[in-house]
Amino acid sequence: MQNRGGITSFVETVARTPLWNLWNVQFISTHRRGSVAARTLVFARAVAAFTGTLLVRRPDVVHLHMAKDGSYFRKAALLWLARLRRVPIVLHVHAGEFRLFYDRMPRSVRWSIRWTLSRASVVVALGGRWAQRLREIAPDARIVAIPNPVQIVGAGRQPDAADPVHVVFLGTMGDPKGTFVLLEAWSKVVANSSGVPARLTLAGNGEVERARDTVSRLGLADTVDVRSWLSPDEVADLLGTAQVLTLPSRNEGQPMSILEAMGRGLCVVATDVGGIPDLVEDGASGVLVAPDDVDALAAALNSVIDDADLRTRLGQAALDRARSTFDVDVIWRRFDALYRELVPAAPQSDGDLRTRS
Repeated sequence: MQNRGGITSFVETVARTPLWNLWNVQFISTHRRGSVAARTLVFARAVAAFTGTLLVRRPDVVHLHMAKDGSYFRKAALLWLARLRRVPIVLHVHAGEFRLFYDRMPRSVRWSIRWTLSRASVVVALGGRWAQRLREIAPDARIVAIPNPVQIVGAGRQPDAADPVHVVFLGTMGDPKGTFVLLEAWSKVVANSSGVPARLTLAGNGEVERARDTVSRLGLADTVDVRSWLSPDEVADLLGTAQVLTLPSRNEGQPMSILEAMGRGLCVVATDVGGIPDLVEDGASGVLVAPDDVDALAAALNSVIDDADLRTRLGQAALDRARSTFDVDVIWRRFDALYRELVPAAPQSDGDLRTRS
């Protein structure tokens, strides 16, 4: 899979579960980064493969992963095709800004969005708040909330007294993810330090060079490392050295980076936007602040850097919450049950089926 983001992370995680083989899943990618010509060719090939599958095999279930903008229009077209073959459709909405996308569309497109949501057999939202927003758009749609899954790794080690506390940011660097608010806040973290050493690593795509320029301008080169996008194994290695994950976004869906951090027992400092409060309980399993609030973000980071007991307690609570609610072995079984509800004739699974790591 050549795309980067939450949908890819979800698919890669679920592909390692028994669900993939139990339902003989065929994955068709409809998008890749590149020129307009390259993206058009990929979608044309996807439509051909999808249509061929519908005509030749008629799948038991079609599970469409949809975001906003072009992703919506691509998946809406596929939904029409699946409906022509009367195949049950799971429409899985991943975009944190889907309501904003809906609101800025012209009336005809808003009608299309309502029609698309209501014609799916079931719409999957990533959390309760998200499900409510979708119900406001399409009251007639059947909408269920199933969170993103995470592979539980377990708590990592806390740093020795002389070692810096390692804070990590993962994602597309830019204003929407709060990257530059974070760097401004980090300059205050350094200035207000109580003496506990700390370092910050940013890794992702987007405005990487602007981030590096900002680090230089703020004189943070001694404590901040800016990297480009990392492979999944490299992300795992990076998180294995971290104690804190921060994501100060202006809007979010249900970020896989936060789930991965929770599955490792990291302390999470994020913003109270989108689906994040469905993951992190402020003061109980992490710290949430308002978006674009440099001072609040700096204070939150200073608090978990300076107080090892607080950092450890919040990280353990995050791990416990991930195990009980977001563990991939819990989530894939919820999708298995959903598919079986849509396909009553499907054979029941039995035995001790577990996800491979």
